[in-house]
Amino acid sequence: MHEKCMSFLTLVAGRRTEERKIRGMKKPAIEGGTPVRETKIYYGHQYIDDADIQAVVDVLKSDNLTCGPKIGELEEKLCQLTGARYAVVCSNGTAALHMAAMAAGVGVGDEVITTPITFAASANCALYCGGRPVFADIDPETYNIDPEKVEAAITERTKAVVAVDYTGQSVELDRLSKICRKHGLMLIEDGAHVIGTTYKGRANGSISDMTTFSFHPVKTVTGGEGGAVLTNDETLYKKLLLYRAHGITREEAQMEHEAEGSWYYEQVELGYNYRMTDIQAALLISQLDKLPLFKQRRKEIVVRYNEAFDRLPMLFVQREIPESDTTRHLYILRIVPERLTIDRKQFFKALAAENVCCNVHYIPTYYFPYYEKLGYKKGLCPNAEKLYEEMLSLPLYYAMTDADVESVIEAVTKIALYYEQK
Repeated sequence: MHEKCMSFLTLVAGRRTEERKIRGMKKPAIEGGTPVRETKIYYGHQYIDDADIQAVVDVLKSDNLTCGPKIGELEEKLCQLTGARYAVVCSNGTAALHMAAMAAGVGVGDEVITTPITFAASANCALYCGGRPVFADIDPETYNIDPEKVEAAITERTKAVVAVDYTGQSVELDRLSKICRKHGLMLIEDGAHVIGTTYKGRANGSISDMTTFSFHPVKTVTGGEGGAVLTNDETLYKKLLLYRAHGITREEAQMEHEAEGSWYYEQVELGYNYRMTDIQAALLISQLDKLPLFKQRRKEIVVRYNEAFDRLPMLFVQREIPESDTTRHLYILRIVPERLTIDRKQFFKALAAENVCCNVHYIPTYYFPYYEKLGYKKGLCPNAEKLYEEMLSLPLYYAMTDADVESVIEAVTKIALYYEQK
């Protein structure tokens, strides 16, 4: 019986191989074929030019490496770019989220609603303040947090919503803002991916109560590291300034005691050292000068990917809402498992063998052991969990050549067709 089964499986495998030969398919590298690329390409990479280098060198030769004039210059540039009234730059995107949660008044026992398809910091910012993250499921086609699921998750303990503009596509800001106003909640837009995107013609960063940015090297613009919080609310702005710098002020209006001299300062809140250096700020100012070029190139690559992959029934292309003119940080490729003979893990490995090195964004936050210890269990957000099992992030960055883009398309198409379910 065993021998008969093995013979049958061998026969089926042989027929599939013959079918692939007849259809002219190339054998994947993981099966012994030739890789599409000779060199590896990764999902993200920064672009640094001579102007960026010179901007950093100029600061290194100046008197101020930190707490200097480049901080205010960068903040002004972010306000001009987005239309926000105020910007507070800081050390990284996680610090920005922590500062925003603090300014929103999140405290012990408060709940903060967010998506599980995000970097852990979107939820961790609630924990930093003594609050508890509550995870709301995503829209199965846009992958952004579902406003209906957000409203269903609201309780008397809910303090804020952290809505992530996943991949750079704006969340449904009109619906989320309406929900937050109705329930008296603070809307924090986690815009780590979103710089360059507009919602209904307005730049993301000027719409929500607070919007946070991240300037990690794989983002559209980078400072090496860095973050920012943008707001139109002066009260929130003043809080953010304190939280960035130990809760210390030199402003007499904020002091509780009379100033003893020009050297005098007071700590009036418990803040942190979340300052950005002038070195980072100078690099970011230079990078922002190139944002129109970065946006254009990323859009071109996304259009080409969509054209290629929309034709393949074993792949699903992320849908976009018409309100979002998106500058994409990530390109998510989603497989349709029932149309393939391999799963996401195998697809990932097969692409790596073609020298196309992808990533997965993200593991649902509540899957992590730390969250398991807090009592979170799988099954909370079925759409998010299904997406995680089926997605991977393809290379997407400004410096990709047309040949790079076509090689990624060739590798994906090669794998998809070879392992298509018949």
